Amino acid sequence: MIPVRRITTEGDLNKWANSETFNELVDFVERLQDSVAGKTNDEAIEVSPAVEKVMKILLRIELIIQENPVLHEKNISRFGKVEFKSFYDQVKSESPTLLNNLTSNEQDVEEISAYLVESWGNRTRIDYGSGHELNFLCFLFCLNQRSIIKPSDYEGVILKVFTKYISIMRILQRNYWLEPAGSHGVWGLDDYHFLPFLFGASQLSTHPYMKPKSIHNDELVDTYYKQYMYFECIHFLNSVKIMPNNQQKLSIRWHSPMLDDISSAKSWLKIKEGMIKMYKAEVLQKLPIIQHFMFGDIIKCPEGISEYSGEEDHDNHAHNTWGDCCGIKIPSAIAASESIKLNKPKPVPFD
Repeated sequence: MIPVRRITTEGDLNKWANSETFNELVDFVERLQDSVAGKTNDEAIEVSPAVEKVMKILLRIELIIQENPVLHEKNISRFGKVEFKSFYDQVKSESPTLLNNLTSNEQDVEEISAYLVESWGNRTRIDYGSGHELNFLCFLFCLNQRSIIKPSDYEGVILKVFTKYISIMRILQRNYWLEPAGSHGVWGLDDYHFLPFLFGASQLSTHPYMKPKSIHNDELVDTYYKQYMYFECIHFLNSVKIMPNNQQKLSIRWHSPMLDDISSAKSWLKIKEGMIKMYKAEVLQKLPIIQHFMFGDIIKCPEGISEYSGEEDHDNHAHNTWGDCCGIKIPSAIAASESIKLNKPKPVPFD
């Protein structure tokens, strides 16, 4: 079945946060996180046929980006590129066929496809935030619930599938200038993502010498960003948060104060544990995000939550990363930095 939104009130949110479905999803995240403790992205692991099939789906989606190039590269607007809509439509059109390689259950395909399509951003607003990232987690969760992927696959799911998803998202963000779905991203984390920090902290949790403060060491970040998700996020931020007058990178202390605060933690293990608590509190239990969460036969809606009747206003809400659902369009830092490169200086979009 096609999954639908159900949560509209704080009461609904409380029922969700105390539900079996909520606990199963959190448990899944924790198991994925634990599976990559101390492991790098290039770790030598055995990849199952199921993980290979999921990788093929992502490779096809990556090709769809190439099939929908930006036609007006020098568009002076700092907002999202309209070509993203063509990309989105093609992914939506091809998703059922792609998923047929994973399961022959038509109802499952219909539900899983909805999560996969919404993983890449919002078609109308051309934006992306942790709500869309949550849809990709739901896509993986559905595969887990149907035993398409198994606990023995979790390493591959994160080190191969999830890292590929993030690499594709970086292409989408740069190509189509996706706007952050919210005013300031994750209160100073990456404008778009949360989970790479959550899984990335686990990768570093057993490291013998790199400490959380290492994110301020540009040489270390440049050396290890391909091996560790957390460093990839820092490397990405360093590449897009630049001064408009001289294109020099801005200090993390200025543009990402939460990351700066987190870097003072005594160990990556503390950060690993804190990221789970933060994800539960600031993503899975935030109404502006969870009002867009979809339920179906695989991801079941908790009892006591009524049917939702306002589906027609779906695109009038913002998939905020954190904060109020205000729907204000916020240009991306990528768009600002690319505008600078095109010799069209514009203010960096922070205040």
